[in-house]
Amino acid sequence: MVSPPSLMDDVDAVQAQIARNMLTSGDWVTARLDGVPYLEKAPLIYWMIALAYKVFGVHDWAARIPVALSAMGLCWLTAAFGVWAFGRRAGFYAGLIVATCIGLFLFTRVLIPDVMLTFTIALAMWSFLRALDEDERHPRFWAVIMAASLGTGLLLKSTVAILFPAAAGVIYLALTRQLFLAKTWKRLRPFSGVAIILLIAAPWHILATLRNPPYFSFSFRSLPGEYHGFLWFYFMNEQVLRFLNLRYPRDYNTVPRAYFWLFHLLWLFPWSVYFPAVARLSFKPLDRAGRTRLLALCWTGFLLVFFTFSTTQEYYTMPCYPALALLLGSAMARGGDWVRRGTRAIAAVAACAAVALIVIFVLVRNVWAPGDISSALSQRPGTYTLSLSHMEDLTLSSFAYLRLPLAMAAAAFLVGAIGTLRATGQRAFLAAALMMVLFFHAARVAMVTFDPYLSSRPLAEALLRSPQGRLIVDHHYYTFSSVFFYTNRGALLLNGRFNNLVYGSYAPGAPDVFLDDAQWKNMWLAPGRCYVVASDFAVPRFEKLVGKAQLYPVAVSGGKVLLTNRPL
Repeated sequence: MVSPPSLMDDVDAVQAQIARNMLTSGDWVTARLDGVPYLEKAPLIYWMIALAYKVFGVHDWAARIPVALSAMGLCWLTAAFGVWAFGRRAGFYAGLIVATCIGLFLFTRVLIPDVMLTFTIALAMWSFLRALDEDERHPRFWAVIMAASLGTGLLLKSTVAILFPAAAGVIYLALTRQLFLAKTWKRLRPFSGVAIILLIAAPWHILATLRNPPYFSFSFRSLPGEYHGFLWFYFMNEQVLRFLNLRYPRDYNTVPRAYFWLFHLLWLFPWSVYFPAVARLSFKPLDRAGRTRLLALCWTGFLLVFFTFSTTQEYYTMPCYPALALLLGSAMARGGDWVRRGTRAIAAVAACAAVALIVIFVLVRNVWAPGDISSALSQRPGTYTLSLSHMEDLTLSSFAYLRLPLAMAAAAFLVGAIGTLRATGQRAFLAAALMMVLFFHAARVAMVTFDPYLSSRPLAEALLRSPQGRLIVDHHYYTFSSVFFYTNRGALLLNGRFNNLVYGSYAPGAPDVFLDDAQWKNMWLAPGRCYVVASDFAVPRFEKLVGKAQLYPVAVSGGKVLLTNRPL
């Protein structure tokens, strides 16, 4: 999980570099990119990555340690929750589902805090039930854990960290007729809980507001050139206006509603085949198991409905994975016809997947694969606004670069098909889990092949070997963010004042790191060495501005180039 491949361009290297900037500058309050205030996100993931740097040194693999530990912690937490609610077997299955589902693997390849948020929400939900449980001997302890989880979640992903578990809890209490009972709130201790939440989360919010004035603005306008301070951008723009799809800058997209719902069959694969068995479970809150199932239903239902009416990315619903895993684990432990049919469905899907991969392997076995994989991909600049947009870049010829992972993935699905066809019950579940572990390893090998395309590390290493000079990055910071991480240097951004950096660029005292074509041309033709990192399709534009004779290639990798204005 930690290394390789290299940190990818876009958010992956951005998160890692923000943490490094905090560590070196000593400013743990305001995140910055290239010196520009970056006010969008809560800071806890940066602090955790910076702590990993402090312990292990600044490395790409060290940056991944907090996400890796959080993923492992989430698997353990889901299993422990399941053991408490349903027994050892169902708890084991619940943990196994989270550990081996496609969604958790996919969405922990990048340094985003969603797996950490999922951990805090799952812990809050378990603590909520334990605080209410009549047989619980320490309800006060679990009320404190619930509040601490919510406060920690606020420092990971802002208000949704409280909204999701609070809404699920209120719906559950209403359905179980406990919402207006005095003993309910006596056990949950809301006043002391709010105090704990504020103690954890308020200091950073207050400091960030004081250091990035103005303090109060309630404008619903979100336009270029306007700056209303941290509090407005962080809450009004990032929470309210994003939900209403009015946020500026409009640097995101949303998954179509039908796909948003259907994709959960993929994110929870192979275990999603057991969803029909979940429908046969009892959701009556008569015992601990029934109460847990009902809470899991409230938890999942609110989150899915919320994002049905909001903008969403593929990974936004990760916080419901533990709830779905608890329901699936309970159904798998119970067994029955629908579980047996689900196991046969896994065998059929795995067999079809193995056949498809073998066919692709045969089709590309003699296809020439020169250079790196970028030459065989269909590139679509400006369209990568969803987390899995790059999947659409694949072509048949690109699989010629992926023969080894193709063979590994085919073998994984063959193992799964045979194992789930021949076995039943726990042995079949373990065979499906083994299939996913082998498939994930194949996917990791494939990601190493994609490294030159998804990361700009080869260009950064070429730059480090070259003579000193002024660095310029064409387009946006995110486009070549791994260059900043692997060189640990700032750069001027050519036509890059848009998307995530545009708001902070208007903050008082923000550095002027932005160039237009005319300024770049003057700098390029002036005395002194300059470098520019760009996509290869930008080269004709540079040739028109300064002439082909003024462009000296330093390195080419993954459809990207490093050029200089002086011979090496």
